[in-house]
Amino acid sequence: MDKKNQKKAVALKYDHESGIAPKVTAKGKGQVAHKIIELAKKHDIPIKDDPDLVEVLSSLEIDEEIPSEIYVAVAELLAFVYSMNSKRYSK
Repeated sequence: MDKKNQKKAVALKYDHESGIAPKVTAKGKGQVAHKIIELAKKHDIPIKDDPDLVEVLSSLEIDEEIPSEIYVAVAELLAFVYSMNSKRYSK
């Protein structure tokens, strides 16, 4: 696979009680992306495949808050995560 088409992954951290926007906690492509995804699966962290959002988020620095321009997209992502968590814990 050429470098242009390598898998990318970005991990976000969000504490809804803090009132602070989500932050990028990890990002990478190729083997690093696979490791991020592997760790998420290992720790039962929901994964959403959204190449367009990953592309935008991967341009941010580690520990950088997401910009307000993509709040809606990230809010949709967080709604997905909350939905997955509620399904998992309601069993």
